[in-house]
Amino acid sequence: MEPLVHNINALFQQLGLPDSDADIERFIAVHSPLDRSTTLQNADFWNSAQASFLQEALDDDADWAEIVDELDARLHNQATQRAIPGKAWLSKSCSSYLPEMCGY
Repeated sequence: MEPLVHNINALFQQLGLPDSDADIERFIAVHSPLDRSTTLQNADFWNSAQASFLQEALDDDADWAEIVDELDARLHNQATQRAIPGKAWLSKSCSSYLPEMCGY
């Protein structure tokens, strides 16, 4: 059985946030760049349920972990990396261990 792969829109929906592409880009623009010393789940813009979900996704290496890592990278690197509309956005570290998903 293949593992479930979530996209960023589904993550935002799971977090109870507006989940259109434009809403996600706006959220990232407003909340980035996130200070390097701040972990994603400890950022001050999450409520306790959202922070707990993000922490559990990472701790349990859950189905959501990859997309949570993507959001983390985008919030920490917004000044230097931008998504290409219509193309999946993956960090360099992600592309190094998921070449089949990245198309490299």
